[in-house]
Amino acid sequence: MPALAVDLGSATVGMWAAHHGTVSGPSHDALASTGRPVRRGRVIDVEACVTLLTQMARRYAQPVPASDVVVACRPVLTSESEQSLLRTVLEAAFSPTRLLFIDTVRAAAIGSGATAGALLIADIGAELTETALLSHGRVVAARRAELGTRDLDRGAPVELLSDVIVRHIEDLHTERAAADLAAAKARGLLLVGDGALHPALSSALSLASRLRVHRAAAPRTAALNGAGLAAMSALRHPARS
Repeated sequence: MPALAVDLGSATVGMWAAHHGTVSGPSHDALASTGRPVRRGRVIDVEACVTLLTQMARRYAQPVPASDVVVACRPVLTSESEQSLLRTVLEAAFSPTRLLFIDTVRAAAIGSGATAGALLIADIGAELTETALLSHGRVVAARRAELGTRDLDRGAPVELLSDVIVRHIEDLHTERAAADLAAAKARGLLLVGDGALHPALSSALSLASRLRVHRAAAPRTAALNGAGLAAMSALRHPARS
């Protein structure tokens, strides 16, 4: 199997394999010493994450062979140490010939078919929210906050999360990004992730930001779909990856 995409989130892990399709499930391993092997977008328990991914790969009806290319989603502004842990997990689980990383917001834009022009996008996960300005599918500026839908479930007000995203958008304004940001605002704010389906968040964001807020057609799988497309592209055009 030549291409594989992985989105290892704080609440859900998704895997896409060429010619095999998609499997997903909770990113929780009862055997993990930490209880939850991924927290706030960071790998906490390497061994548990490896077990989680290898067990998920076994859910395919046909065995998933070694991959030529694995593309993994990473939170925007991921540090070198955080990416190193993620790399360790993926290499142990899949032994890929090539391992590539893609910012989750960029993958979600690709998966949503929204890479043309300037784009404002917010990926609202269970424990992490990422807000970014993209230009033709490339991240121009981004912010992230350790806040998500799990916090809303625990009683945090929706307005807190919407205000964080609005502040992120304001912080994206720089001299270099001014023209792209103006064009993106005219287009509106695209929501992906679990938060895109929250019943009150879209209206709160629209009110607070004064922007048109819309969600991707498949917000929960947009990033994984985009990572899969990136994996196939890398397979066809190795010099560009």
